[in-house]
Amino acid sequence: MTRVLIIGGGGMVGQKLAHRLATSGLAGAQDLDVTLFDMGFPPTSAPGVQITGNLTDAAAIQTLATQRFEVIFHLAAIVSGEAETDFDKGWAVNMMSMWHLLKALRSEHNATGGAYVPRVVFTSSIAVFGGPFPDRIDDEFLSAPQTSYGAQKASCELMLSDFSRKGFVDGMSLRFPTICVRPGKANLAASSFFSGIIREPLNGQEAILPVPDTVRHWHASPRSAAGFLVHAAGLDTNRLGGRRALNLPGISCTVAEQIEALRRVAGQKVVDLIVPRPNADIAKIVEGWPRDFNPARAEALGFKAEASFDEIIEIYIAEDLNR
Repeated sequence: MTRVLIIGGGGMVGQKLAHRLATSGLAGAQDLDVTLFDMGFPPTSAPGVQITGNLTDAAAIQTLATQRFEVIFHLAAIVSGEAETDFDKGWAVNMMSMWHLLKALRSEHNATGGAYVPRVVFTSSIAVFGGPFPDRIDDEFLSAPQTSYGAQKASCELMLSDFSRKGFVDGMSLRFPTICVRPGKANLAASSFFSGIIREPLNGQEAILPVPDTVRHWHASPRSAAGFLVHAAGLDTNRLGGRRALNLPGISCTVAEQIEALRRVAGQKVVDLIVPRPNADIAKIVEGWPRDFNPARAEALGFKAEASFDEIIEIYIAEDLNR
């Protein structure tokens, strides 16, 4: 029996991951005991033991650590827009929670004489990069974030790398593309409109486009997000050579190309529901994000994403539309 903890298990990616684990397991471990930790859960939650709690509660994190899960997925965070507007909350939730978790896991490691070394998979972000950008970011490009959210994610990457170097945990940081199309309602992420301009029109609702359609960005589907996490949990981290943060595969396209894909998949009447309405604050945040990647390292390690934005839309229609 492999014991798995999903911190942020009530969120969209956490639920996708939990469903994936319930149907496919992990490589070499089909018999799983899954625990979901979050502030709340959907009414039709994925299978798993549910623990309600707050990531900023160091005592709750310590209690979780004492259960000595073999695999820990750390997905929880406040999103980019909220982290930018609420500076203190962003650092408390997105950075200090990782410190409390790693400190608690180190304590369990020491209590077992070094025998307990959990695999920790952390969802980082392409927001760890800042401009000026090359045409495509490769695996050698420096991490120099230009938002609070990006700085918080980069800080967590460094902490996880150092705790792994010392042998307290065996960690990886996955720099997720923007996950699109996200089901449900829009959140406070500055990137939320990337999903909204696809999701809302497909549901017969008007969608606001706050940036020019020339904006280019890097995307992957929720299905790929769950796949990234499962693959990372079973990866031999010796293959990382001490560089434990990975730029993941995705699709680079402009907003105009997103809209053209929507037109091909769903028709002009759906596209007509997209309404341009410039928002300078969102545009400023998005300007500081990378646009395209050459994720050669992750691809060589077996990480995979979609081949086109049309495919991303089709996955949303197949898995989440009308649910």
